[in-house]
Amino acid sequence: MPTPFKKMLVKALRGEVPDELLPLLPSGFQIIGDVAILSLRPKVEEYVGLIAEFILENFKYIRTVCLKLGPIVGPEKRPQVKIVAGRPSTITVHKEAGCLFKLDVAELMFAKGNINERARMARVVREGELVLDMFAGIGYFSIPMAKTGKPDLIYAVDINPTAVHYLAENIRLNKVRGLVVPVLADCRQVADRLPDLADRVVMGYLPGTADFLPYALKALRPEGGVIHYHDIYHECELWWKPIRALEEAGLRVGYRLTGITHKRIVKSYGPRLYHVVIDALFEPA
Repeated sequence: MPTPFKKMLVKALRGEVPDELLPLLPSGFQIIGDVAILSLRPKVEEYVGLIAEFILENFKYIRTVCLKLGPIVGPEKRPQVKIVAGRPSTITVHKEAGCLFKLDVAELMFAKGNINERARMARVVREGELVLDMFAGIGYFSIPMAKTGKPDLIYAVDINPTAVHYLAENIRLNKVRGLVVPVLADCRQVADRLPDLADRVVMGYLPGTADFLPYALKALRPEGGVIHYHDIYHECELWWKPIRALEEAGLRVGYRLTGITHKRIVKSYGPRLYHVVIDALFEPA
């Protein structure tokens, strides 16, 4: 069933796009702040200018239209996009659940599919806690936790200088200075230098998060704490494999997994592959 957007687009472009290609027009687009990001099938990419102008004319809050050129690349997860219409800038401020996220969509990923998880993290953090956000990015989890919860302090760590630049901007925009400390570093080095400090560790990175579990556990207080573990698993691996990874990592460093307080599929990542999150409670073994 065509979406309302696709119906409008087909009607507007009929006569300018060959009839046989009309079904291949996009059903929608991603919105980050005032930037629209289009994903097009190869056969209709030559009509990207017409599609972009349609968006600018009909969605007045959109100021820039970009075309997605390929998947996220590299360890810094850089998007592949180019501007095709509108203002010549990919810097924007995205508003979500009372939080402001400034970023450059050509430099940094913003996963709209994680919106419910960001809102949940703002609710689960407890008053007086010290939190380590190991892959903070622009503050996807740290900003909501600081604005809505009452943590004592959040160390927000990222290895990407561009991400940390915007993280610092977002700390200022959201008025959480003193609550969120931006740290430009490898989170493994931070865990080594500041062990035994965290009540709660956020591991919002994927895939391959299990490799970082020993460092997350090292960061927990001696009496234990909670790890929010994100990773990618095949549907046949749910939920035994991520739980086994948590159990085995804990035992190797002197902790035991004493409870799973939350587990859910965040979003689909590929055919029968899922981004999942598990809230794992650890205590000394």
